[in-house]
Amino acid sequence: MKVLISTDIEGVAGVVHPDQTRRGAPGYEQARLWMVQEANAAIAGAFAAGAEEVFVNDSHGDFRNMPADLLDPRARAIQGKPRPLGMMAGVDLGVDAVCLIGYHSRAHGRGILAHTINGFAFAAITIDGQELGEAGIYGALAGEFGVPVAMASGDDVFAAENRALLPDTLFVETKRATGCHSGISLSPEAACAAIRAGVAAALSRPLPPPFRIPGPLAVTVRAQSPALADLFGQWPSLRRLDGSAVRFEAGSVAEAVRVINGLSAMSSFLR
Repeated sequence: MKVLISTDIEGVAGVVHPDQTRRGAPGYEQARLWMVQEANAAIAGAFAAGAEEVFVNDSHGDFRNMPADLLDPRARAIQGKPRPLGMMAGVDLGVDAVCLIGYHSRAHGRGILAHTINGFAFAAITIDGQELGEAGIYGALAGEFGVPVAMASGDDVFAAENRALLPDTLFVETKRATGCHSGISLSPEAACAAIRAGVAAALSRPLPPPFRIPGPLAVTVRAQSPALADLFGQWPSLRRLDGSAVRFEAGSVAEAVRVINGLSAMSSFLR
């Protein structure tokens, strides 16, 4: 069995403030150590369940947060950007299952540090009429490769938001959201123990079916401001819907992800 672990930081136990997620800001160095600890817990759980190969995708920000020398040496790290499959890079390596570690709820949700891909750029992303966060978008991308999301961890809002999309996925709640920048968290040690047990349990039982959204797809991106929609509208294949929304067609989730990540990169022009 081959396993891909995709790791974000906002859903990691103990992380509640933007300063913990930004390189150079107070709290970031400690938060990225907690991030790698949760990744290592997931790695340990995968090998306990019989995995033969484990890949760990650093999926936060610039995709180079986890110190390589602290990662479990049995796993291989996927780091750096840009890359076509984004947070799901490695799903094309013949993996059998994906685990999402440290994930968070979608933009304008009530979870801790809620956003979708780029909090500065996007207020909502809708695919075929369904608003999705990162777990939904990248879970569907994994589904195009026939790979299911076996396990996911994050706060309680993240879990509640995605259970309908991923009903057979095992969710581990590392903290409870009490606001955008506040929550009640497990200790890092307790969270790691829960993640290890959750991954081992998820991979030891029959895997769930992949989450699929068949193409062609209609994708609506609601920008955080009309100025950003002005910018996104420079892309010839995008159609302006109103003051802040644009729409495009995509043949697959993989194609949609590439456009969305391209728009995310474009948004830096207005920062």
